[in-house]
Amino acid sequence: MTNQIRNIAILAHADAGKTSLTENFLYLAGVTKKPGSVDNATSVTDFLNVEKERGISVRSAHTYFNWKGCRINLIDTPGHVDFSADVERIVRIIDAAVLVISAVEGIQSHTLNLWEALNQNQIPCIIFINKIDRIGADTEKLINDIRKELTNKIILLNKTENEGSNQAEVIPLFNQDNCDETFTECLADADESILEQYLGNQKITYTVLQSALKNQIANCKLIPVLFGSAKNNQACDVLLDAVAQLFISPSYDITAPLSALVYGIGYDKTMGKLAYVKVFKGKISNREVVKNASRQTESKVTQIRKTLAFKYEDTGVVNAGDIAGICGLTDAEVGDVLGENTNGIRSYTQIQQPLITVQVKAAKETDYPALAAALTELSAEDPALALDWLKEERELNVKIMGWIQIEILERILLDRFGIKASFENPTVIYKETPTTSGEGFVQYWMPKPCWAIMKFLLEPAPLGSGVIYKSSLGVNNIQQKYQNEVERSIPQALKQGIKGWEVTDIKITLIEGEDHVMHSRPGDFVVATPMGIMNGLQNTGTTLLEPLNAFRISAPDDLLGAVTSDITQMRGSFNSPNLENRKFILTGLLPVATSLDYSVKLSSRSGGKAKISTHFHGYQPCTDEQGVVREYKGISPLDTAKYILKARKALQ
Repeated sequence: MTNQIRNIAILAHADAGKTSLTENFLYLAGVTKKPGSVDNATSVTDFLNVEKERGISVRSAHTYFNWKGCRINLIDTPGHVDFSADVERIVRIIDAAVLVISAVEGIQSHTLNLWEALNQNQIPCIIFINKIDRIGADTEKLINDIRKELTNKIILLNKTENEGSNQAEVIPLFNQDNCDETFTECLADADESILEQYLGNQKITYTVLQSALKNQIANCKLIPVLFGSAKNNQACDVLLDAVAQLFISPSYDITAPLSALVYGIGYDKTMGKLAYVKVFKGKISNREVVKNASRQTESKVTQIRKTLAFKYEDTGVVNAGDIAGICGLTDAEVGDVLGENTNGIRSYTQIQQPLITVQVKAAKETDYPALAAALTELSAEDPALALDWLKEERELNVKIMGWIQIEILERILLDRFGIKASFENPTVIYKETPTTSGEGFVQYWMPKPCWAIMKFLLEPAPLGSGVIYKSSLGVNNIQQKYQNEVERSIPQALKQGIKGWEVTDIKITLIEGEDHVMHSRPGDFVVATPMGIMNGLQNTGTTLLEPLNAFRISAPDDLLGAVTSDITQMRGSFNSPNLENRKFILTGLLPVATSLDYSVKLSSRSGGKAKISTHFHGYQPCTDEQGVVREYKGISPLDTAKYILKARKALQ
């Protein structure tokens, strides 16, 4: 039944053990005969060659199984920060999550990012503390760190004994046979009804406690914590019980008009494009014609499938509350809404932002068309790559999170598409903004037939405000249909400024202009707008903007001087450190360009004892010397004659 479906994701910093946990789930549920191993490259959800060889997950993997009357749709997500975009898409459609933390490594940098995404979206969560059998496991310290760095709204469902050895075991604090006093007290602190019964010395049954706990979890008022070892299949069954019994699935209406979200795109050798869909209302059936509300198109469903271990099942239908892969939706893209929109669809939450752009080249010139097609396909699967294909220059550029992503993309291009490629000229993504206010003028009336005369006022806007456009002209000056074309052309006109970067934090006002009753066409204003804007940017001058990350560093206090010196040398800024228990926590801002490899340097300097977490903060002005000034790619609108010929498709 639909109300017994749990759509959950397993989230973790890389190497915390989430894939091993997934393997145990599949084994316990009877899907596989024995748990797969990351070390032996036999795990079900790491299906790419590069995942098997490197022992890391680079894209989310779907599977499902039944557990005690509940069907669990499970998504094993990548743990490395370079693949955060995949996790961002998954966060939009899950009902709950399991956050895995290593008892040895503790809260790591990406753990903080993942927790923030769950917290921001109010997604119910269970924390599973893994690797209690490993040397160095310190669960007491980790619980204290969780209360300080993540949340103090935790409730322990079990406890450990003999941790850090093969004799490690877990003792339940809450089940039908045992409701520990400390558990009941913790629940009473969060639930007034339980508190009243507790203070009144009433006997509180397991059923009452479980019901109260479920409600507190559903409202994100309490976060259950379980200890275990995925490697030894210890407490994995208890975790599955908690997923089935303590998470509450939202109610879904199968009879309502369709509302669904495309949260992922894949490709099948036989069926072609595969759209991963979460249905929030209604249902989708085979051979049904589905409306794509985002693109105003319609497509016929050819197959609905669910993945089960190494195979898939053609289910024929997917109902509200469920997820599935759908074939036949040829126009679908990530983020599209099928049917009609609904308040139940979460907005997009960004965990990290691609801040590096890199050019991709085929080793063989003859592979260029195939490389362009491959990158187009990969960009459909991961829109964060934001492929920029400069066809006239035969240049392909993508945006990336970090260096590991480059290595993975190289391997995917080779394994999946048979293309040997290299990634060259990586650079931080800068932007530019007007330095002062000024005007831009364009008079496009030759060679006829054409007529578009405009004057723009360009002004700097506050940092982070983006692009603000308005027209102060009436329709007697320029007809509304032509003004609409001007507004639509603004984003393209701002893709490159006079320093070669996207222009932002700018206010543009159309202040003068005229059309011609005989010679003007809508396309004239499309051609003229970039010329007027670039003329204005030339008059105002532009200032480079560089990306900054907010950082949080935790390290032993004897490293404070060295760390603050590092930050100063990287042109960063920091707040007063928080000193406690011979450790410090330091927060501040760092330019991305100067700190790309600082996490590696910091780990090496501290012997792995220092932790740094970062997230994108915003753009700030920098000098041309501190940043990168690029030549305009393609034909600049400032080169008026050539630009007009190109726009009119008259340039060979």
